[in-house]
Amino acid sequence: MRYDALVVGGSFAGLSAAMQLARARKKVCVVDAGAPRNRFAAASHGFFGQDGTPPLKMIADARAKVLAYPNVTFIEGSVASAHADGSGGFSASLEGGRQLSAGKIVLAFGVQDRFPDIAGVRERWGTSVLHCPYCHGYEFSDRQLGILLESPHAPEHAMLIAEWGSATLFLNGNNTVDDEVRAKLQARGVTIETDRVVALEGPGQELSAVRLEGGRLVPLDALFLAPRTRPGSALAEQLGCAFDDGPFGPVIRTDAMKMTTVPGVFAAGDAAMLMHNATLASADGVMAGVSLHRSLVFET
Repeated sequence: MRYDALVVGGSFAGLSAAMQLARARKKVCVVDAGAPRNRFAAASHGFFGQDGTPPLKMIADARAKVLAYPNVTFIEGSVASAHADGSGGFSASLEGGRQLSAGKIVLAFGVQDRFPDIAGVRERWGTSVLHCPYCHGYEFSDRQLGILLESPHAPEHAMLIAEWGSATLFLNGNNTVDDEVRAKLQARGVTIETDRVVALEGPGQELSAVRLEGGRLVPLDALFLAPRTRPGSALAEQLGCAFDDGPFGPVIRTDAMKMTTVPGVFAAGDAAMLMHNATLASADGVMAGVSLHRSLVFET
């Protein structure tokens, strides 16, 4: 069976793309490994009509609605490789050897976070170590908030997070903030800690303090960081898609209609966006799905 579209990734972007294609009555196959990036968060916030809902429940509900369309197939697994098949479409091999054929592809496999080598970060990711203040800042209103310097944008991030609580920017041993930026941070009431962070302290997934080199503890309720990322799959590179350098890692290059530099290959979600947010990923997927359908209708 040849599908009209193969959607690689079944989270916010992928399922949103699949829904548009399903409603356009195209044969769609969604392949997903079941490890969405926000699986560590207890609740997703700011999503239209879903504020406070666990992200895994949102994904499960969305999948059920997409699978209600008889022209959609869902496969649990990973796509190991894909290539143009010489007839205007693509062939894909799943882990385990199963072969698929599709006219076009949507890459919605997301990204993987690369955490700093600090004890206690991974265990608290999505609970008290966070990425987006718009997603989780409200729940830590008027508390002690930290920002770890992981990118040149961290001082700006700290100025923003000061909207939610008392903010401390941890330079983590990198004395790279110039006098002008320091003045702006101080004007926003942001405290600067220059020493290297060696560990996070607190019971379970809660955070109570950051331990600095030398043993000093800085009380803290939540730590925000923007980790480096890498694509969740090597498929874009295999297919020959171009990448741009994003602030946190490589980003699949797409045009305004979400087509990559490879004709017939579209990309959506965190792997193809500079800003990472569940709502934005879903909207990106809608655009990719609609654009793919239009390409099936209007290409010559």
